[in-house]
Amino acid sequence: MQTISIVQKQNNIGSVQFLPVNLFASVMGISGLSLAWRQASKLFGSSPVIADCIGIVAVLMFIALSIGYLSKWMLYPQKVADEFVHPILGNFFGTIPISILLLSSIVGIYSEIAGQTLWIIGTATTLVLSYVFVSRLLKGNQELGNAVPAWLIPVVASLDVGVAGGTMPFPWAHEINLLCLAIGGIAALVFFTLILARLIHQAPLPAGLTPSLLILIGPFEVGFLSYTNFTQRIDQFASLLFYFGLFLFIVLFFKVFKKSVPFGVSWWGVSFPMAALSNAAIKYALFVHSWLLVAIAAIILTLLSIVLIVLFIRTLNILFNGKLLKG
Repeated sequence: MQTISIVQKQNNIGSVQFLPVNLFASVMGISGLSLAWRQASKLFGSSPVIADCIGIVAVLMFIALSIGYLSKWMLYPQKVADEFVHPILGNFFGTIPISILLLSSIVGIYSEIAGQTLWIIGTATTLVLSYVFVSRLLKGNQELGNAVPAWLIPVVASLDVGVAGGTMPFPWAHEINLLCLAIGGIAALVFFTLILARLIHQAPLPAGLTPSLLILIGPFEVGFLSYTNFTQRIDQFASLLFYFGLFLFIVLFFKVFKKSVPFGVSWWGVSFPMAALSNAAIKYALFVHSWLLVAIAAIILTLLSIVLIVLFIRTLNILFNGKLLKG
């Protein structure tokens, strides 16, 4: 009877075959929140323990999702293959190397070797996926309607290499960071233009994809972090990246956060762009020493924290009521 009860409970929760790869965006968001609170300890004097606790949650989430998705891959390989070749969903595989890269920064605080190992794994995976996705697009016959913000995720992954490894001690790390900055920067410019053209000239995104609009700020804020980590300075070009990303966030905020947009896993698409903006705002405020920028950094960090708490609770809710893992 106990075995039957366990099986029934598993059936109520759902099947791992329906575990969406875009749920790894949650690890990106939580990791970004941990890094933001780590920087906040320098700007606001908050306790580093907050960042530590959030970082632990991010690591545990990544382990749980990795086990779940590997199980899906072994038990339902065709489901994973279909997801990978999908013109929109396939781009979310870029959330996996980004998660690894961000976790390398979190873990690296406690173990340099572990952090460096994760960075190498994340960098190698990022370069492979960048090649695969760009090659796929260059096959031609792409529908302009598929030019959605998710196209930017593999591009942002390239930029995240420099965010996590801008100061790696390896003699070859400088050129790898430069390579990834070049790939991410130029590809982001091209893809952003294509996506903007689609958003202007074609029908609005479906409600389920609306939260992904915030991904559009990713290349600018992640680009700011990657560029400043690589050059070890904040110059006028970096300032332009930060301010345009901030402007775009304000424009898109009121288009995304509406009651008419239903909740789903796709909402995690707002988490990392907001986390990148928060990290960039704090870093810029530490550089400029302006009360206005300090206030902006505080508002964005508070907003990010609230949004991620709500997303975390609502995701657990749809997991245990059986909606998350049901076909």
